[in-house]
Amino acid sequence: MEPIEINQLQNHIDKLANKEVYVHLETTNGAYASHFNQDAYNVGAFIRNAQVTYQRGKVVGTGTTYRVGLKLDIGWIYAEGVNQYEVEDQNKLLMAGHDREGRLMVALQISETPFQY
Repeated sequence: MEPIEINQLQNHIDKLANKEVYVHLETTNGAYASHFNQDAYNVGAFIRNAQVTYQRGKVVGTGTTYRVGLKLDIGWIYAEGVNQYEVEDQNKLLMAGHDREGRLMVALQISETPFQY
């Protein structure tokens, strides 16, 4: 994965707008939190292969982390803390946010084909 360059990432997001796409979104501090602090509160969210059509997408932020939002007819999907991205085969757009130790904290992926399990 590469560090985010807003204009390039925005271009990839724009290419997938107004198409039926599959979204994968997950957030976690998972075992990282309780492993180092027994009092830490573990949180996480996971959705895979949700079919959506977004009207527009937007990348915002400065520095090292960004928010990526997808505007739907009835609301928004967004991921906060994204800092890397790549485009895989079949035009799968993968975005992720990792902490200082390289652990995954957030992932947002968009594809015209379903993600494999």
